[in-house]
Amino acid sequence: MVQFVHPPRDEITLAGVLAALADPMRLRIIKSLVAKDECMSCTEAAPCPDMAKSTLSNHFRILREAGLVRTSKQGVEHRNVLREEDINARFPKLLKTILSLPE
Repeated sequence: MVQFVHPPRDEITLAGVLAALADPMRLRIIKSLVAKDECMSCTEAAPCPDMAKSTLSNHFRILREAGLVRTSKQGVEHRNVLREEDINARFPKLLKTILSLPE
């Protein structure tokens, strides 16, 4: 069974969040999760339909390890949800500010 690593809220770092969001594809994934405001599969949240699954998987791993998303396995899908409450608790208004900036 797949075990996903999710840092506890108090271990989410500003450097980790900013590094994860510095990549334009990962930023677009987060924007997709915010726009839907629900649990999404990796494929649904993918910024490009032609992205290789291994590349997409790596992007989600980085987002997970930074504490930005929580991933669970449901059947054969990996479902992802934004950890907005945790991010806002650690860094108030950071996510809102970053997502409001032009790319």
